[in-house]
Amino acid sequence: MEQTVSKASKKYSPAEALPAITRYCAYQERSHQEVRDKLYSYGLYKANVEEMLSKLIVEGFLNEERFAKAFAGGKFRIKKWGRNKIAHELEAHRVTPRCIEKGLREIDDSDYHKTLRDLLKKKLAHITDSNVFKKRDKAARYAIGKGYEPELVWRFLKTDANE
Repeated sequence: MEQTVSKASKKYSPAEALPAITRYCAYQERSHQEVRDKLYSYGLYKANVEEMLSKLIVEGFLNEERFAKAFAGGKFRIKKWGRNKIAHELEAHRVTPRCIEKGLREIDDSDYHKTLRDLLKKKLAHITDSNVFKKRDKAARYAIGKGYEPELVWRFLKTDANE
């Protein structure tokens, strides 16, 4: 039986790793932690990894604030995530609180409210439960699970239910 070697398990010298990691960063926005992990997967040592990270930052291939803005905007527009979930995921990427805040500011409040309202209306239409309270509860859990603020979710559910 033949074994295949994945590209990530290939060991790179620092000279070979630099062009590979610049391509990796040029392809899409990356967090410092993603790049650090990738460099370690290349078999590089801490000194080489930190040196390459600073070189990538200086040359503009890596920018934590730019990553946070792209991540927040993309997850909101494409996956319809709320601010809580986006902030949590950015924390998991070890992004600084200041950059997380700047990333979340990319989300326009009116778009955010419209998206939440649309998400709730769509979910309520798909819930077959006849009990109005259970129906609202299921819709609220869904929206809160997607990272929307509970107070905002309940406010929308109460105002829309009265219309």
